Amino acid sequence: MDYFKVDETGKTSDGYYTLPKRSMGSMYVKSLILLVILAIMTVGSHYYLAIEGITGTWAILLYSIYALVAVYLLIWPAVYFARYRYRISKDRIDIRRGVFVIRHTVVPTERVHQLEVTLGPINNLFRLADVTITTAGGIASIQYLDREVASEIADSLNEYITDIIRSRE
Repeated sequence: MDYFKVDETGKTSDGYYTLPKRSMGSMYVKSLILLVILAIMTVGSHYYLAIEGITGTWAILLYSIYALVAVYLLIWPAVYFARYRYRISKDRIDIRRGVFVIRHTVVPTERVHQLEVTLGPINNLFRLADVTITTAGGIASIQYLDREVASEIADSLNEYITDIIRSRE
C-alpha cells in the first residue's frame, strides 16, 4: 500500500505533506509526562484504597487500567505520526490525523479569520511549532511542524487572504 510512502520532497503519493521525524520525539515526551502523572495518580489511588481497606479486585482493576493506558500512550506517537497528513492549496487546507478514528478536517482558505503560530515548551525543544487556523466555524490546527515551515505556512496563507480581501474591495 502506497498510503504511507513518502518521496524525497516529503509528500505522499496523494500530495499530502508528512511531519518531520523529530516530531515523534515531542509526541513521546508528552506521552511520557502524561504517563508519569497517571502513575502517580494510580499509586496514590491504590494507597487510598488500601487505607480504606479496599484491596484485591479493585487494585487489580486499577493497575490493569493503568497498563492499558500506558500501552496506548507508548504506541500512540508512532501511529499518529504515520497517519498525520496535511495539504495546503489555494482554495483549502486539508488535515488528516488520528489513531483509531481518522479525522479529515477541510478549511476553505477564504474562511480563515486568524492564523497563529504556537511554540510550546516541549515542541520548542524539538524546533517545532503548531499553526492554529481560526474560522467563523471553529478552529483547525496543523501540529508538529518545523518552525520555518510553520512560519512559511502562516505567511503564505496571510498573503493569500489579504489578496482575497483586496480583490473584494
